[in-house]
Amino acid sequence: MATTLFDKIWDTHEVRQLPDRSSLVHVDRVFLHERTGGVALTSLADRQRTVRNPRHVFATMDHILDTFPGRGDKTLVPGGEVFIRTMRKKALDSGIVLFDIDDSRHGITHLISAEQGITLPGLVVACPDSHTCTLGALGAVGWGIGSSDCEHVLATETLRTAKPGQLRVWFDGTLGPGVTAKDMVLHLIARYGAAGARGYALEFAGPAVTALDMDGRFTLCNMAVEFSAFTGLIAPDQKTVDYVKGRAYAPDGDSWSECEREWAQLRSDDDARFDLEYRIDCAQIEPTVTWGTSPQHAVGVSQSVPSPAAADDPETRKTMELALDYMGLVPGQPLKGLAIDAAFIGSCTNARLDDLRAAADILRGRRVAPGIRAICTPGSQQVKKAAEAEGIDRVFTDAGFEWREPGCSLCFNAGGEGFAPEQRVMSSTNRNFRGRQGRKSRTHLASPAMVAAAAIAGRIADSREMRTDKDAA
Repeated sequence: MATTLFDKIWDTHEVRQLPDRSSLVHVDRVFLHERTGGVALTSLADRQRTVRNPRHVFATMDHILDTFPGRGDKTLVPGGEVFIRTMRKKALDSGIVLFDIDDSRHGITHLISAEQGITLPGLVVACPDSHTCTLGALGAVGWGIGSSDCEHVLATETLRTAKPGQLRVWFDGTLGPGVTAKDMVLHLIARYGAAGARGYALEFAGPAVTALDMDGRFTLCNMAVEFSAFTGLIAPDQKTVDYVKGRAYAPDGDSWSECEREWAQLRSDDDARFDLEYRIDCAQIEPTVTWGTSPQHAVGVSQSVPSPAAADDPETRKTMELALDYMGLVPGQPLKGLAIDAAFIGSCTNARLDDLRAAADILRGRRVAPGIRAICTPGSQQVKKAAEAEGIDRVFTDAGFEWREPGCSLCFNAGGEGFAPEQRVMSSTNRNFRGRQGRKSRTHLASPAMVAAAAIAGRIADSREMRTDKDAA
């Protein structure tokens, strides 16, 4: 019987089917962070339970810690250092690996899980963070879970869930110059709505997906949750194998050869059936920017803010009206040329080396517009060091950006830092919800190159034109 990629992973991890038609599923790896990880480990100990397999549990500090140079345990969050110290102590007590603040392997959960070879093709990886689906770029099932589920999986290496439906999104054609994976996923969500994948495990496929490098694939899978998917994943290929090989926790020797043979089978069969399929023509995608308070509120940079009057139903119209009011915009207003106050490049969505390179290509030889606060937070220490070895940090600082330490940072204000009320922020992050980057702040999501272009122009700009202008000069 023909099966999908998700079927193949599910079938090798389903422990048993339960009477209520849900399943008990084995989880291969668990990743914790200081915002909830220490709490989960403490609760587990209070119940006189232990971590079942400490060798398969990892932790980092990324959510609450600040990202200023010279940082320590003390953060901008009142009492935030308690979370950090609790995570550190409980990790030591439990015998799990902790990538602490001063560790050269430190970084955002989903980045370092891939960087270190902790997540491998075909695995099921759980983390109390909704963007764990990022790891689907490796052909793994990244499962974002809640705190109570976190305790359960630590104690048992299993989780209970109903098997989701299967959705494939097929990207036809090739991307135009200056169009990125971030634009692909924003275009997809804008077209089908933020609930377009609800109840489904989502597989990204098609020639445009195959053509993406690994950093682009991570970005695509990262925002599967913004599409309401259970998870998002991409079939592993030679790019995946080359990415994984030689990483700290990756297999080697005879084990490596065996894994390669197994990974070669991790793809949907040609005649596998999906419950739902969407197709996207990449020729229709341009650099994309959000205008409202949901990732589905997005249009190409050449387009204007849509009118609620064009919506099909009253609820959608009302949501659009509220979003426009919050964002201080009006229907028909062009996004291009809209003045901004700040620019942020970072997060588990777009803080990898290729993201920083793309932004640096725009920034090189230019300066941030007067009055614009611009911040870059690399996703991990490995990314930061690689960028500094290439001189990318100097490109950012010469342009007027702050160059920070790794962490979730201003993706959202859990770390206590935020932009001011009604400040308009161009951001490479994944969510533009109300107050996401500070109370009453206004977030426009876009690719790193688009964020860099806006920082230079002081307004939303088309990065393709800026690159052309620079080349002409």
